[in-house]
Amino acid sequence: MADTTSRLTAVAHRGDPYRARENTLPSIRSALDRGADAVEIDVRVTRDGVPVLLHDETLERLWGHDRRVDRLTHQEVLELTGGGVPTLREALDATEGHRVMVDLPGSTDASVRTVVGTVLECGAAERAYYCAGADAMLRVRAADPAAEIALTWNTLAPPRPVLLEAVKPRWLNYRFGLVSRELADRAHRDGFLVSAWTADTKRTMRRLIERGVDSITTNRIDALHKLRANSPHLRVS
Repeated sequence: MADTTSRLTAVAHRGDPYRARENTLPSIRSALDRGADAVEIDVRVTRDGVPVLLHDETLERLWGHDRRVDRLTHQEVLELTGGGVPTLREALDATEGHRVMVDLPGSTDASVRTVVGTVLECGAAERAYYCAGADAMLRVRAADPAAEIALTWNTLAPPRPVLLEAVKPRWLNYRFGLVSRELADRAHRDGFLVSAWTADTKRTMRRLIERGVDSITTNRIDALHKLRANSPHLRVS
């Protein structure tokens, strides 16, 4: 009998931010406890070259300090946040056995080399993959020819063939509102997997599943996990 089930990867956006502060170890652990297959984390690099988890340029929104992380040493970040901002190494340790989607906001050539080098040094290359726009992903490809890439794309127009040839993504990573059945089918015909971000309602999750996505990134990983568990045609990636 043919296998009629399909795979869906459940990705926790910055951990489990409705239960614990985003991009922290408690948030990561909470997401994994609630059924995440992978955790998406944002990584920036401190002034002294330490990759740490933070989405914003500054510590203001999450930690109350209007200080740019790239102008602070790692020790200063620890002091300002009470040790709350983990390093990439700590996050990789906390996600051992699970996939990690590494987003690279504000990347530079040097920061990408540092982040990719840390992933390789930690022996996490087989379970880590990278997401961001074209410039950042070109930097990742230059730093690691074998890296798995999810190219974030924000328009309905498909990426140009010359860009796809340079980046060599495995995934096309779309904002959820852009994903149609036609878009997903086209990407699959072209040999790519389709991921969608950031879907937080069950209605949106169901719509994305019906349209054939391979991965959903969400702030509500428990809701996605329960929805998948109650969908007999889906299975864990």
